[in-house]
Amino acid sequence: MTPTLHWEESGEARCALWRSESGVAPAKRVVLADDQTKADEAWRLACEGTALLWCGDFQNARQLLQAMARRIDKKPAKKKRAASMTEAFHQHRMAQAQRARTLGMLLVPLNADYTVPLRRAPEVAEACSEAYGPATVDTQASVVSLRELQGLIGAHEWRKKGVPIPALGANIHPHYGVFSPVRGEYIDLVATAPLPAATQANSLAFDIGTGTGVLAALLAKRGITRVVATDQDSRALACASDNIARLGLERQVEIVQADLFPEGRAPLIVCNPPWVPAKPSSPIENAVYDPDSRMLKGFLAGLKEHLAPNGEGWLILSDFAEHLGLRSRADLLKLIESAGLKIIQRHDIRPRHPKAADIDDPLHLARVAEKTSLWRLAAA
Repeated sequence: MTPTLHWEESGEARCALWRSESGVAPAKRVVLADDQTKADEAWRLACEGTALLWCGDFQNARQLLQAMARRIDKKPAKKKRAASMTEAFHQHRMAQAQRARTLGMLLVPLNADYTVPLRRAPEVAEACSEAYGPATVDTQASVVSLRELQGLIGAHEWRKKGVPIPALGANIHPHYGVFSPVRGEYIDLVATAPLPAATQANSLAFDIGTGTGVLAALLAKRGITRVVATDQDSRALACASDNIARLGLERQVEIVQADLFPEGRAPLIVCNPPWVPAKPSSPIENAVYDPDSRMLKGFLAGLKEHLAPNGEGWLILSDFAEHLGLRSRADLLKLIESAGLKIIQRHDIRPRHPKAADIDDPLHLARVAEKTSLWRLAAA
């Protein structure tokens, strides 16, 4: 059943299609808001679970959202200190979720052609088409949170400009809903690790969970004649195909829809699974959060039977979860051993992202200790 938002306007009952990429249910209580709505009132209503459907100037709605965010982010005079890094992580995730719910209560209308019927509204049709699909005669008018719409606009700009990848000497263009390769550490590991000797006789590699296709492209640039890149997400498959075409690597890289492994065996199999065994709160977080380490376990469990003789599996994994107390190093080593694998070598790199230097981050101690590793694995 298509989710619908209901509200009352000028004494009449109204409704529209409700859009939420994170799967949030439409609010049960909705009030109209405009340029006269004060930030304190908007914040109070949002905290109570009442959505505000904006009818005023679009740029004023943006300013109101910023004012609401400042009220949420204002640090309390006394903050309860977490007893452990694990507790700090769960507190942080709860705070993030609450913040997203509250800010998601400011809503804007979308016409059927993805125009916003508000004063000074930007052109968002192209951004919406990339996320929701092209508007057709069957597309309905809808309502979306301003925060989500801003996310669509930001993703559209990233897609146009691309993310520079020094190891490739080119840009990668992430699509909406596909995790952007903004953290370059894992890319550098794949760019510098020695290729298995077995690839000289059989120049083939599998890239499991390809996402934007960045690692598949990098392997091709390193001279692998044929790369089979898999993913099960339709947006990731379209994104990877687009990037491979942009780079002119279609003859080397094949994009295949699969849950983990394609058919056959390869002398090199690469996987960069989600790093944190926790529940994602939105589809794009699937690249970071993986409940019960499903993808990690699936990759390790199936690696041996998909490796060609003398082949290697490259597992690229941050130890962030270990510093959060969500998975131990012993757990990881046990998974490797239980899968009939042995460790040839491990290459480590420290993070360079800004959060690693942010002492106000509640997870700073875990971030500053984090290392990303490329584990070179082989059949035992």
